[in-house]
Amino acid sequence: MRSHELPVAVQRLLQGSSVELMTDGCTAAQVYRIEQDGRCMYLKMQSLADTPSLHVEARILDWLQGKLPVPEVLVYVADDRYEYLVSTEVAGQNGVRAMATLRAEALVELMASGLRMIHALDPATCPFDAGLELRLMQARANVLNGLVDETDFDPERLGSTTAQDILAALERERPATDDLVFTHGDYCLPNIIVRDGMIGGFIDWGRAGVADRYNDLAIASRSIRYNLGPQYEQYFFACYGLEQVDAGKIAYYRMLDELF
Repeated sequence: MRSHELPVAVQRLLQGSSVELMTDGCTAAQVYRIEQDGRCMYLKMQSLADTPSLHVEARILDWLQGKLPVPEVLVYVADDRYEYLVSTEVAGQNGVRAMATLRAEALVELMASGLRMIHALDPATCPFDAGLELRLMQARANVLNGLVDETDFDPERLGSTTAQDILAALERERPATDDLVFTHGDYCLPNIIVRDGMIGGFIDWGRAGVADRYNDLAIASRSIRYNLGPQYEQYFFACYGLEQVDAGKIAYYRMLDELF
């Protein structure tokens, strides 16, 4: 990254700072950690063609200020090729790194309590739609434009299922009802921040909005299965407060996530 190619507003923030490219996460954006005068910031940079848009994430973060512990937007700007988002740091470790010091049960409990915090926000006040109709429209576009990485499918579909197969199944098996709440959209261990054994905050909000709570429950429980083990999935649901788990919706929303 050469600073003279960056927009002026971003260059100003980078003056006198050290910059480190981050390799955590699965976002399309390049993410840089910026240290300057004893404080840390993060710069996300991605092509205007990539989704979700950093402009959407900036708007969501602005709306969440004072509601949840999330980064504060310092700069959002775009040029003719790229968009840039600079935000403050949420101090702590992400959930994957916290695995080195916290018991699996404690992390599951934090995941569940954090998700309850997010879902407790009033969806009637949220201006952002992330519902199934919109997500299916985006999924169709991703399949049509060849943007789905079929080598990154979950094990049960890897090598035996195409993006077209998944899209057809999603259209055919769409749930009959929605349980709408404010959702994170990509609620997984890398996107929660743990500090002193407690929830420090939440990051990566580009897919947030009003949607079925099972979108978050499906992705969160898959993250727990992958990182901590399948034996902790039911414990997560119990900590969240689900008396009965809709296994069909869990499967459906995990399948939907394959196309993003």
